Amino acid sequence: MAEIKYDIIENLAVLSEGNKGWKKELNLISWNEREPKYDIRDWSEDHKKMGKGITFSLSELQKLKEYLNNMPELE
Repeated sequence: MAEIKYDIIENLAVLSEGNKGWKKELNLISWNEREPKYDIRDWSEDHKKMGKGITFSLSELQKLKEYLNNMPELE
C-alpha cells in the first residue's frame, strides 16, 4: 500500500475527545501535496495515527453549513 502524505495546514476545531486521548478534529489538510481540503476525522495525540474520516471542498462545506443552519432541531 502506498504511503499517504498529509500536511495539517490549520487545526480549526476539536469536536470531541475520546477516553484514550484521540480527538475528533476539523482541520484544513493537504493530502498527497494536493490543494488543501476541510477534513473531519479522529486523530491520535501526536497526529501520527488517524481514523477514517471525510473531506470537503470549500463549496461542499458551504452547502453543509447552509443545510445545518436550516435544521430546526439545531436552533
